[in-house]
Amino acid sequence: MTRSPGRRLLAATVGVIYFFLMLPLLVVFPISLSSAPYLQFPPPGLSWQWYERYLDDPQWIDATWRSITVGCGTAALALLLGVPLAFSLVRGRFRGRALVDRLALAPMIVPTIILSVSVYGIFAKLKLIGTWYGLVLAHTVLALPFVVLVLSAGLRDFDRALEQAAEGLGASRWRTLARVTLPLLRPSLVSAGLLAFISSFDELVVALFLAGTNMTLPKKMFDNILMEIDPTIAAVSVIQILLVSIVLVLIGRFGRGLRDSAR
Repeated sequence: MTRSPGRRLLAATVGVIYFFLMLPLLVVFPISLSSAPYLQFPPPGLSWQWYERYLDDPQWIDATWRSITVGCGTAALALLLGVPLAFSLVRGRFRGRALVDRLALAPMIVPTIILSVSVYGIFAKLKLIGTWYGLVLAHTVLALPFVVLVLSAGLRDFDRALEQAAEGLGASRWRTLARVTLPLLRPSLVSAGLLAFISSFDELVVALFLAGTNMTLPKKMFDNILMEIDPTIAAVSVIQILLVSIVLVLIGRFGRGLRDSAR
């Protein structure tokens, strides 16, 4: 079918906006391969020296592994809390459910700097500043709304007749949950867990307050910009962009594949 002029104009406008948003990537990737000792675009030559410098620097590697560890811990804890919370919000019938729903989504509305200051005051008293598990707890607060939103959407589209059939065949409620409900919700669980990981892996503001000397990758990048600016920061940015892109592809492809297999 031929497209109308309005659709063509919309597609062209979206394409221009998308190109404008992606334009910084066209600068970051060449700079990461620059042979110059400082940020320069276009680069005078190509070299892998900044990637080698990143891989040979223990501080960069430690920060990367710490971010991955905190991200995985955040994803696990956010799922552990988000699954029962999503069930209670979608299927529960209790007073104050609307209030709990709004409170669960509040971290998406409240500015991160305000949340960071509040959490810092509490964690300082609990001596959690500079600990990886303190970062996991704080990042879970930020990641929980994404988990609740994704799982709530999955539960609203869930066919409860399948659960009723399992219970009618003698399965207990917990057995139905473990053998029927959760396996069919795997696409939502995978997507929610990966989104929680991304929200933690890329988070900076909370890390500035709570990480202390144990830097995460975004905090190390921020400190590197303040102290010394060289193309290493561009190489790290490219690695971070590729990692996040892979996770986003997994959310789209792997989640959709699980959904098709569940059907």
